[in-house]
Amino acid sequence: MKIVFLDAGTLGDFNKSGFEELGQVVLYDYSKPEEVASRVEDADVIITNKVKINKDTLGNYKNLKLVCVSATGTDILDKEFLDRNDIIFTNVADYSTDSVSQLTFSLLLYVMMHSRYYEDYVQSGEYSKQSSFTNLDKPFNEIKGKTWGIIGLGSIGSKVASIATAFGAKVIYYSASGKNDNDTYTRVELDTLLKESDIITLHCPLTEKTRNIINEESINLMKPNVIIVNTSRGALINDEDIVDAVLNHRILAFATDVYAVEPLQADNPLNRIKDLDNVYLTPHIAWSSVEARATLVERLVENIKEFYHI
Repeated sequence: MKIVFLDAGTLGDFNKSGFEELGQVVLYDYSKPEEVASRVEDADVIITNKVKINKDTLGNYKNLKLVCVSATGTDILDKEFLDRNDIIFTNVADYSTDSVSQLTFSLLLYVMMHSRYYEDYVQSGEYSKQSSFTNLDKPFNEIKGKTWGIIGLGSIGSKVASIATAFGAKVIYYSASGKNDNDTYTRVELDTLLKESDIITLHCPLTEKTRNIINEESINLMKPNVIIVNTSRGALINDEDIVDAVLNHRILAFATDVYAVEPLQADNPLNRIKDLDNVYLTPHIAWSSVEARATLVERLVENIKEFYHI
């Protein structure tokens, strides 16, 4: 079989031996939409992370039987087109739960503890000049006793909930799909979560129901000292509205690892607040711990083997 990676560069350096045991492997670091058709013309298996797969990009394929998404989300696929043409698609779920949960707390603690301000203060030499052993310029609070609202209690949301509980937070959650029930935590309606939460983290997929779930209207329901952290999908949050909320002190802090268009575009409103010490922006790294990427690659190989009954 011929296996074609359309954007292998998104995986970094990875062990290719499992794929090479299955057949011919062709790797492209990145592929533009207009390059896909010629690159997959005789492929049996396509592996893609962000490259869209649809009628227009595929062109006149000959042998294609399987499309493997090297991620959990499958919104890059035209699933109706694939179904009509008997092309199977797979994804990899739950490979990055620990990695994403870890970055969620890294983002939260960075803005909650005013880490940028205090590190800059020490690095500037000002700490060496002061008389006191400490600096109390930026007061911070504890997680303990706070209400932590989780939007989307899937595997990642559940992991975050368990860690938040260990910190002493009261966890409430909103099920965006309406399917998740968990007796350990209190399920509430979205408006209740927005009104009661001191910390809000997002862990739900992007759907028409969740797109812009954080916007001016929802922000108006929140406490003025709320901290919002997004490690799910950028388009869950309206960029203009969150920037306005930060600049007008309607929320305490904001951190995100994801963006509606990635990489972050030069004209994105978020660039207006990126230098503030209550804002933390990272380049979509939550999923990508060394361990998570190794697991992802292993499961991609397993998906191909399962399809071909190897």
